[in-house]
Amino acid sequence: MRSADHGEGAGQRTDEPDLDQLMLRTADGDREAFTGVYDRAAGPVMGLVHRVLRDPAQSEEVVQDVLLEVWRTSGRFHPGRGSAMTWIMTLAHRRAVDRVRSSQARADRERRVAVLTPGPPFDDVTEQVETHLEWQRVRRCVHALTDVQRETVALAYYGGLSYKEVAQSLAVPLGTVKTRLRDGLIRLRACLGGTP
Repeated sequence: MRSADHGEGAGQRTDEPDLDQLMLRTADGDREAFTGVYDRAAGPVMGLVHRVLRDPAQSEEVVQDVLLEVWRTSGRFHPGRGSAMTWIMTLAHRRAVDRVRSSQARADRERRVAVLTPGPPFDDVTEQVETHLEWQRVRRCVHALTDVQRETVALAYYGGLSYKEVAQSLAVPLGTVKTRLRDGLIRLRACLGGTP
């Protein structure tokens, strides 16, 4: 018979809080508890979202949105209504379905517009190709950042968070966030061919 004191790999230790307990602590603003929620929920959420969206990039975006929503709305979780994992997966499913509907609506609008308007002139096509190539270049440069720089830049510029909100989200001092952003932006500028 195996016991919890056989070390790592022997299964979840009995003294670790369950996900419901972590959610309740997260609702009280406990960042360490949220780390536990994130660690336990990120994989199942990604699996569900990816099955619905079938697009890795969109799936990653939706997963981040869902986990941010879990952090922000954890006070709405009530263990008497169901488990934390069920609550989180319901949020994930709703977000994924919303993304599918939004993408479908956008595609429908684009099709209607395409039917009503003639094809773009050659210059527009060239501009679209150049824009696509520029986005690929930016993406490559963003991926060249360190993990902490990329995460900080993504939260601030793609996530629309203030420096203070980024610091709170990452549980690091404000000065650290500013340094990571400055260093990341310097590296991006150098990679994109600008002057530092």
